Order: sequence, then C-alpha cells, then structure tokens
Amino acid sequence: MGLPNVSGDLSAEMEVDAFRRLFPLRFYERHLADSIRPDARPLGRARDTTMALGAVASADGSALTKIGSTTMLAAIKMEVMTPSTDSPDEGCIAIDFHMPPICSPIVRPGRPAEAAPVVSKQLSDTILSSGMIDLKELSLVSGKAAWMAYLDIYCLDADGALFDCALLSAVAAFSNLQIPVVSLNDDGKIVVVSEEGEEGKLEKEPVNKEKRKLTLRSLPFSLTCILHKNYILADPTAEEESIMETLVTVVLDSSSRLVSFYKPGGPVLAYTSAVQDCVALTRQRVKELQKILDEAVSGMEID
Repeated sequence: MGLPNVSGDLSAEMEVDAFRRLFPLRFYERHLADSIRPDARPLGRARDTTMALGAVASADGSALTKIGSTTMLAAIKMEVMTPSTDSPDEGCIAIDFHMPPICSPIVRPGRPAEAAPVVSKQLSDTILSSGMIDLKELSLVSGKAAWMAYLDIYCLDADGALFDCALLSAVAAFSNLQIPVVSLNDDGKIVVVSEEGEEGKLEKEPVNKEKRKLTLRSLPFSLTCILHKNYILADPTAEEESIMETLVTVVLDSSSRLVSFYKPGGPVLAYTSAVQDCVALTRQRVKELQKILDEAVSGMEID
C-alpha cells in the first residue's frame, strides 16, 4: 500500500499560491468563469454577518458588527448642547470613522488612512438623507437645550466593504441607543441625571423621566458590488477590491426605497442592466440585514 503523495500535494498548493500572488487577476478570472470565487462563495452572495448590541458598557448605545472578517465597533455618547438659532427645535449628530493601524497592513502609524474621511462623509450623508432619525426627537427645551449624538465607529479589521459594515454598525448602535434622563437644576440648566437616584436632589421635574429610545424609521442598509467585465461580485473582500477596481455601492432603506448610489470611479462603466442587478442584490441583502438586526434587538429585550 503506497503512501499518499504529500510532497506532490504541497507542491501543487505552493504553485497555486504563487500563481495567485503573481497573477491575481488571472487567478480570479479562472474562478469567475465558473461563477464561483476563491472563497467558494457564489458571485452574488455576501459573507456571513454577525451583530452584537451593547458591546461598550460606557456608551449610551453601541454595537459590534462583522461581515466576513471586516469588523466595526460603533459607540454613541450623548451630550447636551445649545441648539443653533436656525434649528432651535433640533439636535445634532456628529459621525467620525476611525481606521487605526491595527485594522489593515496598508494603514501606517502616524498617517491617517485615506479611506477614513471618505467613509465618514458617506455615513453622515446617508444617515441624514435616509430620514432614519428625526432630529426634533433630540430636542429638550426649544432654543435652549438639545442632544448632540457623537457616533464614533472604529474599524478593527478592514477586509473589504468597509462602508457596508460601518453603516450596519451605525444603524445597530442607534437601535441600541438609550437617551439618558435629564432634569432642570435650580439655575434652570439641563443636567444629566445619573443612575444613583440624583433626581431626589432636584426640585424640578425631569425633562424626560426615564431612559428612552429613538423612533427609528427608514433604516438604511447598503451593499457594495464589484463590476468586472460582465461579472458582478457582491460584498467584496479587500483582495478583490484591490484587484478589480470598479466599486458600486447601493443604499436602500427598509422599504426598498433608493437612498443613494455611489460609484467612486473605476475603469468599468455602470450600465443600466448592471445597476439594476446591483439594486436587486441589495434588495435581497436588505432583507437579510433587517432580519439580523431584528434578532439582535429581540435578544437584548429578552436579556
């Protein structure tokens, strides 16, 4: 009985790995011809997605989300501010997206990642234009006090589709948000009431007597696709993004309304049929993400 040809298998494995490194596009195209990807995913399928709410105990709302290896931690801190004279009955949302050096080999210490401000701007535009949050709900006393929601998103692992994972973490963190109890003190100023029962020391009634959640509507979800020749690859990895440069991101809300369409360039044109296919894939992905979010919220309520 002969021994298995281990050295032959190893040699073949090394040859495949070398071919992948030297000719990455040809390596991928060989798989695409069979409508499969090197990680065995069909072209239109997103990676496994998980979500954990309340990941940061010191935050007013937080979430940890993973799409494949791409990992985002989102945390919200609420602070009382004086509203602007233009919008005396509205609060504000400030969003910052961070890419520390640990998230990717291409992010160098001391140098801000090029993608970070782009994703920050995309997130702000998407969340505000989607109508997910009514800023009037963040008002406390008209013209005098309102909430400022500081949302910080930290990329812990950048393995492609950063915006999709960042947006999902933002929506999840706002779903987890509990607005603190605040009251008027003797000077007529708004103060946050701690959980140790400080309301007993305040003569005025609390402005809101218990922690409350925001009424979220039209939740935005996104799917990034790669266009390469006649192929469409949903939810690309960092390797796929680096090899095939034409990205398209579709953002739909929970009612399948188009919130935004983003194509930052690339050599492949976004023909109408390709855009329609991307929207159809996003519509299916929205259902998946809504289900994951609903299950996470239900899990928190049971706990």
